[in-house]
Amino acid sequence: MWVQRLIELTGWEPLRLSVGWESVEGELQAPLPTDYKLLFETFGGGVFSESVYFFGPSGPPAFDFLAQWRASLSAGGDDDAYPVYSPGEKGVIVWAAAEWADEYAWLVDARNPGAYSVLVRGDVGDWRTYDMSTAEFLYRVLADEDFKPFGIAQCDLDPTFEPGRPVHGS
Repeated sequence: MWVQRLIELTGWEPLRLSVGWESVEGELQAPLPTDYKLLFETFGGGVFSESVYFFGPSGPPAFDFLAQWRASLSAGGDDDAYPVYSPGEKGVIVWAAAEWADEYAWLVDARNPGAYSVLVRGDVGDWRTYDMSTAEFLYRVLADEDFKPFGIAQCDLDPTFEPGRPVHGS
């Protein structure tokens, strides 16, 4: 339902990408949210409304959440509230970011597979938890003027999607 709303909002023609989710989830040792997988198969990695960067398990490095996750894991990029997800453990995997430094993530617990909260870290570093699906959260960010403080509908940006392109020098 929420993925369909995002398609309608952006006027996007679904890509119907084929992704080797078994390999991705095998590396993570945890399943990814079903609606996220459908989102990625539909849109691929890219930018919503010129400001929300949606990551996937492949593609240009700037849009590859697995590459970013591996780098954070090897760098020990934990913060005070939540550690970076480590296979078989509990922690954060970032699946999107906003132009103004917000990070959108899941709190993944390998011991409780399939139960994902959306976590958002704003530009001041505090985490907020949202008990909704990835697609619902993304839709609300883009289309719900009352979704504060993370909604952008009031910013008068066109609800668009632009596929990710390699960043110069990456």
